Amino acid sequence: MMRTLMAMVVTAAGIAAAAMPLSALAQQSAGNGNDSPPRPPQLQPLEEGEEPAVTIRPPDNQGKISEKRAPGGRVTEIKVTSGGSTYYLKPDVAGGSTLPGDAQSSGLRAAQWEVLEFDLSRAKEAKEADAVPTDATDAAVVPPPPAPK
Repeated sequence: MMRTLMAMVVTAAGIAAAAMPLSALAQQSAGNGNDSPPRPPQLQPLEEGEEPAVTIRPPDNQGKISEKRAPGGRVTEIKVTSGGSTYYLKPDVAGGSTLPGDAQSSGLRAAQWEVLEFDLSRAKEAKEADAVPTDATDAAVVPPPPAPK
C-alpha cells in the first residue's frame, strides 16, 4: 500500500513538471507572432516653466525653553514657547510609598498647554478710566431731541 501511494505521488509530480513548460509555450505562441517587443512611444523634451512664486524663509521666532529648578538643582518645571503656542512640562512626583517602576509611579506626565491668559488688573484699570471723566469735554455730548411736528 505504501509503495502504491508513493508511486502515485511521483507520477503526479512528473506530470505536473511536464505540463508547466507546455503552458508557458502556449502563452508565448498565442502572442501577435512578432518576436520583438513593441517600441515605447517617442519621448518629447519638456520646456522649462517659470520659477515658483514661493519664498521659503526660516521661521522668525525659534522655540524658547526655560527651566525652573528647586534649591537642590532638581527641575520642577520646563516652559516651552514655540511660535504661538506655550506648554509646560512638569515631573511626576511619586506620592506616598510608591517606588520607581510601580504601576502607580509611571514617571510620565502629560504636557499642560496654555490656552488663554487673563489679566484681571488691566480690566479694573480700564473700568476705572471709563467711570471718571477727567474733563467736561470728555463727557458724552447728548444731542437735543427732535422738534415736534
